[in-house]
Amino acid sequence: MAKRILVIEDYLSTARFLTYTLEQEGFQTSVARDGIEGLRKAQEEKPDLIILDVMLPGLDGFELCRRLRADAETAKLPVLMLSAKAQETDKATGLKMGADMYISKPAAPEKIVAAVKSTLNKTTRAG
Repeated sequence: MAKRILVIEDYLSTARFLTYTLEQEGFQTSVARDGIEGLRKAQEEKPDLIILDVMLPGLDGFELCRRLRADAETAKLPVLMLSAKAQETDKATGLKMGADMYISKPAAPEKIVAAVKSTLNKTTRAG
């Protein structure tokens, strides 16, 4: 069965790029366009992995990640942050909030797919 990935991204072109890239690799995807919708979908869909932007309307990615980790239902969902916020302090904040990996935009499709597979493999072995 294909792994399910929730993409939480407010820019339509980036969301389309990510879903296309992931679906070409055999993943199933769904998209949320803001932090509130992302939190709801994560709780309802229980995806195998979340790709999370940081700069989102409604609820930013850092706070969304913190809330996911604080909720027993979503605490163990793997989270890969993908953001244009590329400073080391941003990466450190993302990891501190509970992200499993933090990648700066723009990122090549191969890098994103490798990060998704690596994160899924780590969490499968750890779980």
